[in-house]
Amino acid sequence: MKRVVDIFFSVCGILFFLPIGLCLAIFIKLSSKGPIFYKARRKGKDNLSIYCWKFRTMYQDAEKKLDEILRASPALKKEWNTYYKLKKDPRITWAGKFLRKTSLDELPQFWNVLKGDLSLVGPRPVTDVEIAKYFGSKAEKILSVRPGLTGIWQTSGRNLLTFEERVKLEEYYIDARSTILDLRIIFKTIPLLFFPKGAF
Repeated sequence: MKRVVDIFFSVCGILFFLPIGLCLAIFIKLSSKGPIFYKARRKGKDNLSIYCWKFRTMYQDAEKKLDEILRASPALKKEWNTYYKLKKDPRITWAGKFLRKTSLDELPQFWNVLKGDLSLVGPRPVTDVEIAKYFGSKAEKILSVRPGLTGIWQTSGRNLLTFEERVKLEEYYIDARSTILDLRIIFKTIPLLFFPKGAF
């Protein structure tokens, strides 16, 4: 049933947001040089590698610039180690700031849901570094289910939470997951597109 719901909503999402996506593609190209899409390597169900598609929100060579930024600023390095995010990330383009604030950068992941890499609702897709640094003994449990386009972390404070708090929420979701909980998370996600909280 969960997979049927995923296919139905991913097809609806692709068709509904296609005109918006075309406008965003132009927006991105005007903001900076580089491709429209960004392919992020993540860990999916059963620890298998997947690639999550997003609209590009950063300048080119962002990973190289991150090392330089963290070496130059101990305060930013501490912020990165705590949240795995920078609230005022200089690598993000002016168009990217809007896309991240509204989560519109993640619209291409409806394709990942349709393919079966992601579910509509589930734990946040994570990197190898995040697994090694934060998950510990809970990694196997959290990676036992398909990650989600949205989830309990995104609707509970998002980047305002530490990674440790995020792991606890993901674990709670896996223990309590049900169709009712998924629907609650979906309906809580929709207003956050217009009134974002903790997104940067």
